[in-house]
Amino acid sequence: MSGTLRLGIDIGGTKTAAALVADDGRVHVIRSAPSGRGPDGVVDVAVRLALGVCGETTAPVLSTGACMPGLVDPATGLVRHAVNLEVDRLALGAELEARLGTAVAVENDVKAAALGAWRLRGAGGSGSFDETMAYLNLGTGLASAVVRRGELVRGIDGVAGEIGHLPIGGDAACACGQLGCLETVASGSALARLWPESRRVHRDPFVAAAAGDLSAAAAVDVLCTGIGLAVQLLALASGAERVVMGGGLAGLGAPLVSGVRADLSRRALSSPLVGALDLPARVELLPADVPVAALGAAWLGKGRRHDARPAGVGADPMGMVG
Repeated sequence: MSGTLRLGIDIGGTKTAAALVADDGRVHVIRSAPSGRGPDGVVDVAVRLALGVCGETTAPVLSTGACMPGLVDPATGLVRHAVNLEVDRLALGAELEARLGTAVAVENDVKAAALGAWRLRGAGGSGSFDETMAYLNLGTGLASAVVRRGELVRGIDGVAGEIGHLPIGGDAACACGQLGCLETVASGSALARLWPESRRVHRDPFVAAAAGDLSAAAAVDVLCTGIGLAVQLLALASGAERVVMGGGLAGLGAPLVSGVRADLSRRALSSPLVGALDLPARVELLPADVPVAALGAAWLGKGRRHDARPAGVGADPMGMVG
């Protein structure tokens, strides 16, 4: 394989992925495995996958980046409070650099995904590298990040974009300790609460609603309304010209984005201000199979000087789950 590649490591709450990516967004090699638990387990899995994908090419690896949940300090590579991974504190950057023998840029997973989505839109011609884009991550929780001309907006302690913990009313308890947060009506956990497993005949709430499941129909209505509110909030508060939705709920596909657009259209009918924003046309959905966080992680180190490839390449690259 000719040319240079970038290595991106996405450490998720359930799965870790490592990918070699070209500057045009093409993924040349990607491997994944269940995420480790605790600081040592997290790093062990990430290193094994990184060495594995690098062992499958002779092309130079120009840069390496990694992302994971929690409070991440990009300057020091320190990660705090990644509770789903049983990590209270982890010097992720230093640990990966010591094991891989190369510089590693580190970022929060949602912010890395936002950067990946921004790069993909610009490289693919559907967006402009000059626009401000918000990435709305619809997973178990709700989070977002904003990219303005290629730069992530961070805020205090990196919490810019944590719109899921904005109280909007209601008495549903949020994992953050507050009541009535936006996350309680616009996330996978919200859908699970509103449409419990015990009531389901279909796995897809939109299919169930179309088949006459009133509980699913009510849950879908709340979900789309909540996500519509999140989109409006991002447009008004961040000035985003485009809102790209991703995360686990992106697997619901076209019915989800149609439902969100319908909610935004209803809002526009009662408000000339909202109508002038043309929000339905500014929302799009990432395909569920795009490894956007790994792509963003791969581009974190762009412009930094790195060793040609991780020093440990060649050490048991095959012992992993594909």
